[in-house]
Amino acid sequence: MAMVSEFLGQLSLNIGGQDPLFPTVVPAPDFDPDKDAARIETAIKTKGVDEQTIIDVLTKRTYAQRREIAFAYERRAKKDMISALKGALSGSLETVILGLMKSTVQFDASEIKESIKGLGTDEETLIEILCSRSNDELVEIKKVYKELFKKELEKDVAGDTSGNFAKLLLALVQVRHSSKFWHCLRIFAHRSVPHLQRVFQKYKSYSPYDMQESIVKEVKGDLQRSFLVLVQCFENKQLYFAKRLNEAMKSKGAKEKMVTRIIVSRCEVDLRKICSEYKSCFGQSLQQTIMEHTKGDYQKVLLGLCGPGQ
Repeated sequence: MAMVSEFLGQLSLNIGGQDPLFPTVVPAPDFDPDKDAARIETAIKTKGVDEQTIIDVLTKRTYAQRREIAFAYERRAKKDMISALKGALSGSLETVILGLMKSTVQFDASEIKESIKGLGTDEETLIEILCSRSNDELVEIKKVYKELFKKELEKDVAGDTSGNFAKLLLALVQVRHSSKFWHCLRIFAHRSVPHLQRVFQKYKSYSPYDMQESIVKEVKGDLQRSFLVLVQCFENKQLYFAKRLNEAMKSKGAKEKMVTRIIVSRCEVDLRKICSEYKSCFGQSLQQTIMEHTKGDYQKVLLGLCGPGQ
């Protein structure tokens, strides 16, 4: 840690901007919320439920358009569309569809809440979300978290984590860092991605190890995993998510929750670029891997969100 902090401490400051978007889900042309609401109502009322129509409509509309459909549905059916979908669907398909009825920030906030409620903490989810989101995104997540759950995100994170791992997550959530021990993290959190990529290249000439190797040597456990996610996201965030998806789908007992979380949270952000990185890294499309490792309506809804293979 000392070597990493010492080197980063010598570098100049650079303030970064927002990442460009590469969504797979974009606004539908000729959008008619009343027509879509009628299709959803008919699909729900159909004997056995017409899941394919629900998938076709909701995976090809943005969150803003889905909200308009929900308002039109309520006017038409005199009932809440989310409650109707919850009653009509089940299992993995229900999880994805209900996730799509939240904004990206609402979804992230809900996933964080889910990871820390009850006995035990899902550190993997906490690390993935808090270490991969930008400062601006974290500010929005904090705001929405308080609106949804009437609690401060910092307090909930502090109550469910401990030690240096807790300090790291709180430093990220607070988006401000002053402790000398966290000098390395402070530099990470306030730099642009291109600047950090230059930092890592320069670090290779300064140290016999690259940044990730140094982290593995110097810190352990959840703290190590957190720093590695930070570095991987600064180097290439979409490649990080591509690798996570590959790991989740090909591991024994596919990690369905992780696949759902990444695809739902990134479909209006950068899933198109994640698909591109996936094919470059693994030699086949993400869509092909989904077809090989998932089935049924869950497979259909994931493919609907990913769009056609490249």
